[in-house]
Amino acid sequence: VQLQASGGGLVQVGGSLRLSCVASGRTDRTYDMGWFRQAPGREREFVAAQIWNGWLTKYAESVKDRFTISRDGAKTTVHLQMNNLKPEDTAVYYCAAARGSNYDVPSTYAGYDYWGQGTQVTVSS
Repeated sequence: VQLQASGGGLVQVGGSLRLSCVASGRTDRTYDMGWFRQAPGREREFVAAQIWNGWLTKYAESVKDRFTISRDGAKTTVHLQMNNLKPEDTAVYYCAAARGSNYDVPSTYAGYDYWGQGTQVTVSS
């Protein structure tokens, strides 16, 4: 499966952005979808993920209550609504897909099988 992320940009503190990730290719399979981010000089870190059928969602503590992950009805597009953005949210954001399970959704880099190219989010103070 191929993933294409978009929606990044420059925003002021307190602003909002909505990232999107479109999956193509073997979309007939079920995939858990996640978002990660990587700031300069730092490790790639987990942001949010949703299990393939939507019943389970996970968030990093740093974004809980500010970010919302969602998928469209066909489950080929995943969104990350980011509100009340802070300078520490500045990073390249990556979407990722994992072959779906019915029990849990991965929150580590190693848990994902496919990655998009990343989209830059910059929050200015």
